[in-house]
Amino acid sequence: MLVRKSFTVKGIFEFAGHHLWWLVAYMLIVAILYQLVGWHWISIPWLPVSLVGTAVAFYVGFKNNQSYDRVWEARKIWGAIVNSSRSWGVMVNSYVKNGQYSDEEIKRIKTNLIYRHIAWLYTFREQLLVPTQWEHVSLNHHFARIATRRRDNFGVGQFQDYLNEKQQQNYFANEKDWETAANKATQIINLQSQDLALLEEREILHMRRQLDLQTILNDFYDHQGRAERIKKFPLPRQYANLSFIFNCIFIFLLPLGIVAEFAKLGEAGVWLMIPFGTIVGWIYVVMELIGDYSENPFEGLGTDIPMLSICRTIEIDLLQILGETDLPKPIEPVNDVLM
Repeated sequence: MLVRKSFTVKGIFEFAGHHLWWLVAYMLIVAILYQLVGWHWISIPWLPVSLVGTAVAFYVGFKNNQSYDRVWEARKIWGAIVNSSRSWGVMVNSYVKNGQYSDEEIKRIKTNLIYRHIAWLYTFREQLLVPTQWEHVSLNHHFARIATRRRDNFGVGQFQDYLNEKQQQNYFANEKDWETAANKATQIINLQSQDLALLEEREILHMRRQLDLQTILNDFYDHQGRAERIKKFPLPRQYANLSFIFNCIFIFLLPLGIVAEFAKLGEAGVWLMIPFGTIVGWIYVVMELIGDYSENPFEGLGTDIPMLSICRTIEIDLLQILGETDLPKPIEPVNDVLM
């Protein structure tokens, strides 16, 4: 998540500045062919080009709207995980009790249930960050290199050591119970459910309270499934890919449609077409990029929702519910990016 209130010129150029070079080169080629070579036949009427531009703008706007919906739904899912996690911590802390067992044993049970839930949070986050075949880092050649560089320098690559050795030992002490599972997050919740059933048998947990806690676990499955739906089902390719193709068609036609219009301004008018055509083309490119990089909110890029920060917030809340005082620090933004 980008946390800076406004973009800097440097940030804009890091995101889309490299597209200016080929736009300038293309506009320059058309201007040279028209003005110096004398190929006036390459110009086309502006009206059909403007109609294509208007249609593309509507189409890209639709795509961006759908991409934003995916991002916002992902954020709502993780907001629900925050609320359910706090409910889980409070209910575990207040429900797990029995006078026949020592305080140390009850404390151990509570700690195990809460630590395992924290392990679920970080495990689920890692699962969501595994690239799918349609995400940018899975593309071919130059496109994958750009995405990988952005992921490393302005995404999850800046937030590698978020769990220290003590945290690893605490939360993943029983990792062997789920490390071979195809879906580790699912198995962790299953283990939580089994522990609740065992606590009810030992009369540490009343049956009604077990059902209340099981409801919370069912909520976690619901949140997990909704997030996995976004991760595993892309924005339909007919919308995502055709938007890119339509943009390419419009940018190809753009200088051919405006070169004759600028030529009406005089001999220097053709050369004025280069900066103005570049600006118009670049705006369309940036609109396409915004939707393209927003459609996958679990990709590990700077445009993702801040899953790591949310996990740390939940972790701190749950540890305080347990009465612990040695708390980890909240995740801070790095280079104006919060993950």
